[in-house]
Amino acid sequence: MQRLHLLPADPYLFALEEEQAAYVHDLADYERRAPDLVLHDLVRDGMQQRLMQQETWIQWEYLSPREKQVAALVCLNYTNRQIAAHLVVTMDTARTHVRNVLNKFNLHSKGELRIVLEGWDFNDWV
Repeated sequence: MQRLHLLPADPYLFALEEEQAAYVHDLADYERRAPDLVLHDLVRDGMQQRLMQQETWIQWEYLSPREKQVAALVCLNYTNRQIAAHLVVTMDTARTHVRNVLNKFNLHSKGELRIVLEGWDFNDWV
């Protein structure tokens, strides 16, 4: 294990596996930056990504069960017509559900929703 300080003035230490330490050093060499600064940025970026995932989950939990179904179908590339047929509702109802999902996620399009929920497995929702 190799130990790297997060920042020279920072009291936190991280124990890295050899492979991880080698990656940090290679990246630092490539970017021509100190390994401590590269590690700091990696940790910061990882924390930001985790917070965004938590926010997305919180938004997901605010959806009704039907809205979750609709969001899943949107992410599986169903059209509004296919969503309506699958849920046995009118096209207007399907559009309303899609609009409500987008509003709750503060998004403007189904494509944006697919990006936000990218990597989620919705195959069991069909």
